[in-house]
Amino acid sequence: MEDLIYKLALTLIPGVGSVNGKSLVAYCGGVKAVFMEKKRALLKIPGIGEQTVNAIVNHNVFERAEVELAFIEKNNIASLFYLDKEYPVRLKQCHDSPLMLYFKGTADLNVPKIVALVGTRKATEYGRDICRRIVEGLVDHNVLVVSGLAYGIDTWSHKAALDTNLETVGVLGHGLDRIYPFANRSLAEKMVESGGLLCEYMSNTMPDRENFPMRNRIIAGISDAVVVVEAGATGGALITAEIANSYNRDVFAVPGRLGDLHSEGCNKLIKINKAALIQSAKDISYLLNWDDLKVQKKTIQRQLFLNLTADEELIVNVLKEKGDLEIDTLLIESKILPAKAAAILLNLEFEGVLRCLPGKVYRLL
Repeated sequence: MEDLIYKLALTLIPGVGSVNGKSLVAYCGGVKAVFMEKKRALLKIPGIGEQTVNAIVNHNVFERAEVELAFIEKNNIASLFYLDKEYPVRLKQCHDSPLMLYFKGTADLNVPKIVALVGTRKATEYGRDICRRIVEGLVDHNVLVVSGLAYGIDTWSHKAALDTNLETVGVLGHGLDRIYPFANRSLAEKMVESGGLLCEYMSNTMPDRENFPMRNRIIAGISDAVVVVEAGATGGALITAEIANSYNRDVFAVPGRLGDLHSEGCNKLIKINKAALIQSAKDISYLLNWDDLKVQKKTIQRQLFLNLTADEELIVNVLKEKGDLEIDTLLIESKILPAKAAAILLNLEFEGVLRCLPGKVYRLL
């Protein structure tokens, strides 16, 4: 628990955000080492200014960290530091991913298929029906459904997932000591039993307006694809789509009638080529090559592993034994140097032996 205290404390220091925090840990060699490091050494770290260094040296954050630790233990909350194995690997590859996540639930945040559904808070009957049909169409793929637990499309997406026995995770813009909106409390309780609630905020963090765009980057980063069901010309759904594009995630949008204000954002995303037009879950599985992977997995394994080099065979054997692995773990398991591994992985991908998924996760075909 001592290590967790330092992790919590690091997130409390003013000026130490997601990016700077990772630099500090990398240069100092660990979380605790950040607090032990001398001021002159901290000042030499690129991007870390004197104001932030003074905040580290003169910190007074451990008391608050102790309070949060007690809250975590009392409420059976999982604290996921960005270096932890359980941390979402897709999100980990995003440069501004949170240092720490807090999760309450049962879902595995690293399942093979994760799709986010987002949209307007003022969902129409059309939007609610689309949510239901898309989620129902994802059942055969055992997808983890992610959204933001807000009114409208978020709520209907979570409900549809629960109704079809898919796990669903709500990403919050506040701490896990409250539910916003309050009307979704009953829904949130069901999600904890079949999915979960996820956030980057400590307890006693209010659902302030500025938290929700930050929340949206988690929705985008944790997913393979973001589906915009209904969205106006502005709003959180479009912010999530923009972030997803910056993370090289697939973005899909459901078209609406011309002139329909509730679909103006979706139509615009499609028009400017920032989202692919979809009409059903079949379009999602087709565009993500999920159906092709089922066929390829059966045919390729009989033929491929005949003329592999020793290093290629090593990579293949690790993936056969461990399953999907993100790049850092794959290199550790195979003991192959990063510079050498890049060419090996690229060649194996060209040969159709493996595939690189979002978040630099490699999957054997």
